[in-house]
Amino acid sequence: MLVLPALRLVHDTFALRGGGYGLDNIIRVVESPLDLRAIGGSLALGLVQATLATALGAPAAWLITRMRLGGRAFWLSLMNVASNFAGIGLAFGFVALIGATGMLTLLLGISFPSVGSFSGMNVVYLYFNIPMFVLLTLPALSVLKDDWQEAAEVCRATRWQFWRHVGIPVLAPFVIAGWLLIFTWTIGVYAVAYALASSPGSQKLITLQIGTTLESSVFGFERAAVLSVLLMLLAVGATALYRLSLRRAARWL
Repeated sequence: MLVLPALRLVHDTFALRGGGYGLDNIIRVVESPLDLRAIGGSLALGLVQATLATALGAPAAWLITRMRLGGRAFWLSLMNVASNFAGIGLAFGFVALIGATGMLTLLLGISFPSVGSFSGMNVVYLYFNIPMFVLLTLPALSVLKDDWQEAAEVCRATRWQFWRHVGIPVLAPFVIAGWLLIFTWTIGVYAVAYALASSPGSQKLITLQIGTTLESSVFGFERAAVLSVLLMLLAVGATALYRLSLRRAARWL
């Protein structure tokens, strides 16, 4: 189910319509301004989303671990709902909220960025990426034991010294692993991006370009195969780095 389609995509990336194999399909994608915009847009969106989700999600996850059982259960339930509420419904909700004729737009008289633009997509994606980052990294935060902080206080270490020499080095591999997963997930999202693509000035993405080129009868499937293989390579590279991060983090488990 996974290997055979992947092999077919790799084959179609290098197969030529006249027979034989070559790099013509890849060269066409590299020479296409639309494809390059889509690749750059996906990479930029993935980098920004992973960074913002980490910067906002890591402190949120740490606060949740310090809550009492009732408060922790409430926030975990909320995070589960938000992380799974993605797709067409989420996109429609943001269009109805901050779109050109959205509720907040009409009530406040403020022109929000188009939900299909780069800024708008970042707002929409953060809705489910931050909860997902929290759920991914929350179990790892239990590695940092309270005994270590108490031992640091006994040794007259400041809170900053504890986080600099103990807390951050221990949690860094787990946080980096979460960053990589959010990056990989973001560049592969299609449903939300497809629903937002009809907005004015919508951002070009790899997944959207794959869907668009499949509708074309001229160099459609070959271009989609090249872009799909690129997504596969990005996912494989991110997965390899993810495994390295977890291997480094395993010594604390």
